[in-house]
This record gives sequence, C-alpha cells and structure tokens, in this order.
Amino acid sequence: MEHSFNEQEAIGWMRENWHKSFLFAVAYMILIFGLQYFMKEQRGYKLRTPLALWSLGLALFSAVGTHRTWKHMVSILTTKGFKQSVCNQAFYVDPICKLWVYLFTLSKVLELGDTVFIVLRKQKLIFLHWYHHILTLIYAWYCYKDMLSGGSWFITLNFTVHTVMYSYYTVRAAGFRLPLCIAMTITLSQILQMAIGVIVCILLIFWMEDEDCLCTWSGVSFSFLMYLSYLVLFCNFFSKSYLTSTQKSKGE
Repeated sequence: MEHSFNEQEAIGWMRENWHKSFLFAVAYMILIFGLQYFMKEQRGYKLRTPLALWSLGLALFSAVGTHRTWKHMVSILTTKGFKQSVCNQAFYVDPICKLWVYLFTLSKVLELGDTVFIVLRKQKLIFLHWYHHILTLIYAWYCYKDMLSGGSWFITLNFTVHTVMYSYYTVRAAGFRLPLCIAMTITLSQILQMAIGVIVCILLIFWMEDEDCLCTWSGVSFSFLMYLSYLVLFCNFFSKSYLTSTQKSKGE
C-alpha cells in the first residue's frame, strides 16, 4: 500500500482543499464550546474504555508513523547530512514514508476528538489544548500542500512525541496510576520538540536563498510564530502544572 500510494494525487487534492482546514477549525470551536455549555448542567461521563481505545489507536498509528519517518530521516542524515534533512522535500514523496506523511496531515482532523473526551468528562479545557489543535491542523495542511522544507523534522518529531503521549493516555485511561515524573518527562519532550521547531525555522531563514531549500517568507513566518507560541505556552504549562504545584504542596 505504501508503494502504490499516489502522493501526487494527494498533494493535488490538498492544494485544492487545504482551506477546508479552516472550516474544520470553526466547526471544532462550535462543537467543543457548544458541548461545554451543554455539559454545565450535566454530570461528566467516565468514558474510560472508549478513551483507552481511542488513545491506543492513536498511539499505534503514531508508533508506525514514527518508525517509517525516522527510517527515512536516518537515511538522509547519514548519506546527505543535517542541512539536507532540514531542506528535504523528498520526504513528501519518498516510498518509505510518503503515505504516513499524508496520513499524518489528515490525522490532525481526527485528533480534534481528544477535546470531545475532555469536555464530555468535564475536565478542565485549557487554552493551550484547543489553540494547539487548531493551529497544528491548519499548519499541517498548509505545509503539506506546498511540500515545505522543514516538514520532515516537524512531522517526525510530532509522531515520536505522540507515540509516548498517547501511550501514557492509554495507560491512564485504563485506570493505572503512573509516577508524576512520567507526565513531566512527556511535557519536557514537547518543550524540546517546540524548541527544535524554532531552531529549524531559524535555520530555514538563513538557508532559504539556497536552491535546495524550498520555503517562503510566509511559510517560515507561520512556522516560526507557531512554534514560538507553542514553546512559550508549554513552558508556562510546565511551570504551573509541576513547579508551582510542587512548591504549594511542600508549603502545605
């Protein structure tokens, strides 16, 4: 299936339809905040089994995507070097990972379902969560349609972090308690992912005049501002969730 996948048709479809990511984003906002309003007078649902299965499915999907994309990345790094891994456009059409790059792009719509579980279970819905979901969806579709440089690192790292993150969610949804240090490590890995994203964007600014690097000022600006905002928000989340709360518990 990987080798028979027609990436040119997929890229063509995305170029004609990428703007629909905005429609998905608007529908998502209406749905989650409408559900949140509806749930004000309702008791939260437990949904442990559906959530465990949902998280497990996304964990397995991310794991396969991680394996396929890293296989390509390692090949590029060892044969052509780091700069080519950043500027690499072959990532979108390579027989090893082209299918998984496309599925990754589409999966950003599916991942919006994470928020539905949060709302139906009446858990706290923070700004970082829905902001991150919306912007990542729009950016992933925008990046794929133009096969922008930098996408290889963005997608591979996202697959990698999501493999661990959704595995953690699966175990938690199944009712197992895990040490706080695991949650802290996952958040730190997300912070590292965002920091690398910022660095890649800065490198693209320096390399964008090279013929090997296909990127535009609009694309790099979008990427840089997105990753910088994520970096700030995830650092703030880490501080409030683990550092501030730990200090409070010690004070008590």
